[in-house]
Amino acid sequence: MSCLSRRQSLLAWLISGCFTLSAHAAPVLISNIKGYGFDDKRQLVAFSELVFDDASGKVLARGQGIAKDYPAASKIDGMGRTLLPGLIDGHGHVLGLGQNLSQVDLRESSSEAQAVAKTAAFAKANPQAQWILGRGWNQVLWPSQQFPGKHLLDEVINDKPVWLSRVDGHAGWANSKALALAGISKDSIDPPGGQIVRDANGEPTGVLIDNAMLMLEKQIPAINEAERVSALNAAFAHLLSLGITSTHDAGIDAANLATYQQLRDAKQLPVRLYPMLSATDPALESWLKAGPIDDPLDFLDVRSVKIYGDGALGSRGAALLAPYSDKPKETGLLVTQPDKLTAVMKLTIDAGFQANVHAIGDYANQLALDRFESLQTEAQRKAGRHRIEHAQIVAPKDLPRFAALHVLPSMQPTHATSDKNMAGARLGVARLRGAYAWRSLVDDGNRIVGGSDYPVELANPFFGIHAAVTRQDQQNQPAGGWLPEQKLTLVEALRSFTVDAAYGAFQDQAMGSLAPGMWADFILVDRDIVKVAPEQLWQTKVLATYVGGELKYQFRE
Repeated sequence: MSCLSRRQSLLAWLISGCFTLSAHAAPVLISNIKGYGFDDKRQLVAFSELVFDDASGKVLARGQGIAKDYPAASKIDGMGRTLLPGLIDGHGHVLGLGQNLSQVDLRESSSEAQAVAKTAAFAKANPQAQWILGRGWNQVLWPSQQFPGKHLLDEVINDKPVWLSRVDGHAGWANSKALALAGISKDSIDPPGGQIVRDANGEPTGVLIDNAMLMLEKQIPAINEAERVSALNAAFAHLLSLGITSTHDAGIDAANLATYQQLRDAKQLPVRLYPMLSATDPALESWLKAGPIDDPLDFLDVRSVKIYGDGALGSRGAALLAPYSDKPKETGLLVTQPDKLTAVMKLTIDAGFQANVHAIGDYANQLALDRFESLQTEAQRKAGRHRIEHAQIVAPKDLPRFAALHVLPSMQPTHATSDKNMAGARLGVARLRGAYAWRSLVDDGNRIVGGSDYPVELANPFFGIHAAVTRQDQQNQPAGGWLPEQKLTLVEALRSFTVDAAYGAFQDQAMGSLAPGMWADFILVDRDIVKVAPEQLWQTKVLATYVGGELKYQFRE
């Protein structure tokens, strides 16, 4: 079938699978829509027509009855669909997502035995693989709720190394072959900020937590450039299919940045990227000396550093002020020790970069807030828009400090609905008052940078919007929501994935609201999310995704 022009209806090009820009740049009018954007006060604005410029890729106008002002515009019939600003994921891992799409997926495993069976089936289907890699297991969802071990893996795969990351990426599960290649034995010493889980006889069980994972992961052959580009392209296509037009990439290394720059120079980035440089990369100081990368087209803006505070709650690596309720002798792990944390934050801030600190436990959050307070004046903090990534468990007395110190909470709503069956056991009732506290933070005047932490969670932003509004899983549990006092409104949740995420990347004057002069990044979806029943939000389907006025994705039945 030949490609269709812009003047034909939205329904026709959805069916045809083909869409072409007009030969001569001109305004493009999309009408018959239920459009939503934001004004300069972050208030929701409704419109039925949107006009954007084909050449610049920017919004010219929005409103009702504006078609008469653009008589030469190419026209698209929106067929009554809902149009939203392109969604922004404020915390994900692009390369990890792309790699995860080609590895064994253990997210739905209901037991250790089932995870082993899935891994064995994957190994059989991929005989060329040197290592069997996977991700997604979560022992909290298994009947035993216990960490897995190497023995079942050894029974099905003993001739190749196996390495399976926990769903949060803060623990991993290896077979004996992989442990041997890494030199991990009964005599191995736990590294600072890491733990080799051992049995009663002191033998490694196969599970490694946080910095101990590095002992094994350095043995995994590095991907080559072709594999990297392939994984990134797979991730880009997946994100676009979910309506994500921009993403913050939370911690990249030098090789990844170089690939991004090459793709940007070749105009092959279909998604806008805001990468955070990894504080653990040896190239950090040279990056900081080189200064920020400011792309005038906003496809690759680099001015932030991902700094690692602690581990994750599910693996008991989150650093807590008091011991875990279900492990009274453990308080978690600091991946970066306090003095080092101070030094790296100061280095980042002094270089004029945004410091984005991973902090899940209340101790790690307190450490980060203390340093933001001591290292800068109020004016510097406000200008820096520094962030705490996750801000998951915060001592109630520390919650008001986010707004007071102008520190942005970068949070992932689906973490709460995933953790609801585990967090109470880990923390006890009292500490839940400062856990996943979106409502408290918004009421204090904070802008929340919304995200998913993919591939830890699924990347679909409507899952996150649903979780923020309902505090329920997709089975509408628990009734009324988990810690329901922390719910957000639909508008607040949508802000967190649009204008407020853009603010967290210094891009709020360029994207996130569909105001005139901003990038024409928008999506068409199958329902009016402002009016739909909240429990249906997660079911929203993306029909089309535009970046800079160009169609990048269209839904096919």
